[in-house]
Amino acid sequence: MLRSLRLQSIGILRDLLYSLIAVLVINSFVMASFEVPTGSMEDTVKIGDFLFVNKFIYGGSTPYTVPLTSIRIPHFRVPGFRKVSRGDVIVFDWPGERDRAEKPTQVWYLKRCIALPGDTLRLSNREVYVNEKLVPNPAQSKFLRAYSQSSDFRNPNIFPRDANFNQDNYGPIIVPQKGMVLIVSPRTFPAWETFIRREGHSAEITGDKIIIDGRQTSSYSVNRDYVFAMGDNRDNSLDSRYWGFVPLEDVIGTPMIVYWSWNPQIPLFRLSEKLSSIKPGRIGTIIR
Repeated sequence: MLRSLRLQSIGILRDLLYSLIAVLVINSFVMASFEVPTGSMEDTVKIGDFLFVNKFIYGGSTPYTVPLTSIRIPHFRVPGFRKVSRGDVIVFDWPGERDRAEKPTQVWYLKRCIALPGDTLRLSNREVYVNEKLVPNPAQSKFLRAYSQSSDFRNPNIFPRDANFNQDNYGPIIVPQKGMVLIVSPRTFPAWETFIRREGHSAEITGDKIIIDGRQTSSYSVNRDYVFAMGDNRDNSLDSRYWGFVPLEDVIGTPMIVYWSWNPQIPLFRLSEKLSSIKPGRIGTIIR
């Protein structure tokens, strides 16, 4: 009797373990769920939308953190079916505030890929140009202001630091790609210091000397490929214009479809009101 119960318990634990492993594999390499917390991508997606994210298409990865914790661990990717393209809506591991080199606690962001490694990007009176070709705004993008910021206005919060850019008139700037050589000088160093440190190198300026990894230099070779991401709600999006480039290896996937949507501000204990906030018209929406 006891032996039978013990075998049953072992069987249940084994089944639970297999189920947990299956969930981790699916969540890591195939598909994940994402809840939209802000309006930065309206009206393509809306606050309170729940999305299925296709991780398989770009190549899934092992977990970025120890499961159920925020402790970061090394991860690796498997090959995907295709590469990220301009115009893709992407989910990625946020690199952190503009002047912060250390990787923050993992936070998934949702934006649109505007430019790829090696592209030259500029914004002129809100119009986006990639490699000097005008890029039409996404079908459901929007602006909250009726006017464009003057090109004479410098936004001190913009990326890179000390650039004479604003959110409507930006660049030109080249999206870094692996092997690209950056010229660093006392004038350009403030713009690239955090970028270099994010790639895992020490970087400092002493007088008029640039010191990277303990050696004086006037150039830096980029280690990784990057993309430039922006929100479709252009006046209400903190994106690459403010905190910088997204490492291509940190792009997690692309959202496919809205499978649920309701008002996230209504607490669950107000169940009737919560259920009445369900947005049936959003369920089944394909993300483009």
